Amino acid sequence: MSNYGSQRCPRCGNENRADSFACSFCGKRLRTERIEKFLIFKRIEEDWTNPAPWYIILLWLLLRPNKAFWEINHRRKSAPAFKIMIINSLLYGLIGLTLFSKFSFTGTIDFIIIFLFGLSAFIVFFLFGFIFYFLFAFILTLLFSTGANIAVGFSERLKARFGEEAKEKYREEEMSPFSIYKGGTLHQQQAHKYRMLLCSFAPFLIINVISILIILIGAPHTVVLPNPTPPPFFDPNTFTALFTSPIWPVIYTIEALTIAIWVPILVALAIRDLSNSSTSRVLLSSLIIGVTMAILFYFLRPVFYS
Repeated sequence: MSNYGSQRCPRCGNENRADSFACSFCGKRLRTERIEKFLIFKRIEEDWTNPAPWYIILLWLLLRPNKAFWEINHRRKSAPAFKIMIINSLLYGLIGLTLFSKFSFTGTIDFIIIFLFGLSAFIVFFLFGFIFYFLFAFILTLLFSTGANIAVGFSERLKARFGEEAKEKYREEEMSPFSIYKGGTLHQQQAHKYRMLLCSFAPFLIINVISILIILIGAPHTVVLPNPTPPPFFDPNTFTALFTSPIWPVIYTIEALTIAIWVPILVALAIRDLSNSSTSRVLLSSLIIGVTMAILFYFLRPVFYS
C-alpha cells in the first residue's frame, strides 16, 4: 500500500498505512493521542448511516466541530463551504446597513433616497465581504495546508489515500465485506480538500453577528447635513466620530482571537480527518500560523494604538 508499511484493522480486516490513526474503511480508531481525551478533539467512531442536513452541520461546526468534520468527511463534495461564504457575505452586508443606520439626516429628504442609500450600503458591503472572505480564507487555507505539509506531510498523505483526482484508488470488490460498517471515508473518489477546509471559517458567522450587535449598541450616531439640498453629500469629517469609536479595537480583537485560536482548531480537525493524521501535530502548526496571521493583520493595525 505504501512505503510506510501497513497495519491491519482489527474490525474490518482491511490494511491501512502504518501511521494511520483510524481505519479508512470502517472508521475504527487505530491509535490514540492524549489530546484526544478532550471532547472537542475526540475522534468519532460512530457508524455513518444518513447524511445530516447542511444547517445541522453548520450548528455542529460551532458546537461540535469534531462531529461536523467527521460528517463532512463522508460527503466532502457536499461540504457547505459556499453556503458559509454567502451567509458571511450577507452578514457583512448587514454590517454596512447597521453603520448606515447610525447616520441621522436633517432637512427634508425623500424616503426613497434614504432607502436607496441604505440598499447601496448593503450591496457594497456584501460584495466587499464576499471578495474579502474568499481571498482571505483561500490564502489562510493555503498557509494552513503548507503548515500541515511540514507537520504531517498533508499533500503526500492525501495522494496516498485518494490517488489522482481522476483515478479510482479502491474498487468495491477489493474491499473487505466488513467495510459496510459505514465508518470509512474512502468511498469517495476525490479529496475535495478546499471544500472541507473552507468550512473552518464558520466561526465568522457568530463573529459577524457579534460585530453587528456591538455597532448597534456602541457606535455613536452622526448627523448628516444636506449640502446644499437633498440628496445628502457626505462630508469626510462626517465619518470621523463613527470610525474613531472605541468599538473597533473591540471588534478587531474578537476577530484576531478567532483567527488565532478558533479557526486553527477547526482547520486542525479538518486536516486530521481528511488526511488521517496526528491531531496534536496538525493543531500545533495551525495555531502557529493562526497566531502569526492575527498579529500581522489585526494587532499591528494603527487603530490599536490610536
